[in-house]
Amino acid sequence: MIQKLTNTWWLLVLCSIFDAMFAVLILTLRTGVSSRNSLQQMGMIALAAGACTMAAGLWNAKKHPTWLLVLNGLACSALGTMMLLASGRRVGFRSIALLIVVMAVSIGIYALASARALRGEWLVAGGGVIAIAFAGAFLGFGLRWIPLQPSPSAQTFYWLGAFFAFSAIFKLGLALGQHRPDAGVHRLGSDALPTA
Repeated sequence: MIQKLTNTWWLLVLCSIFDAMFAVLILTLRTGVSSRNSLQQMGMIALAAGACTMAAGLWNAKKHPTWLLVLNGLACSALGTMMLLASGRRVGFRSIALLIVVMAVSIGIYALASARALRGEWLVAGGGVIAIAFAGAFLGFGLRWIPLQPSPSAQTFYWLGAFFAFSAIFKLGLALGQHRPDAGVHRLGSDALPTA
């Protein structure tokens, strides 16, 4: 899976930059999204990150099934659209949390499947496990199994910022792993090409 994205590494880098920008913006707010301008900025950044992730997934859709990246991008774009259209209205944390669950599960399953196919990519597998853990935490927040007191709290912003920071680092790692010189060499079973 992961080795098929060699042509789209730059889209994942761009997505990583947008995720990092979102994380920095939300972590600097900490006390709440008080201005309409900051909510719209976060919405535009999330929409751009989602578009880049969808493009990376669709670019290689004929060569390899990358629908999990497309799903991740759709959820991120939905988050951005929801924030852009929320002019004057409050955006419910439950809606945000459930979109984060979709984003985290999709990138987590993608990472675990990639690690399994690559045999020995423990760092990719670790990223998948962390993404699934984020999904579980946000599912607990969204369904109110895990209370965030008082609501909205600085805790909420820390969790959102932490997820987007993780997403930025993980996608940057995927992209840099694809831009290395041996990234085009298939290492899967009978498809393996000799390197010498």
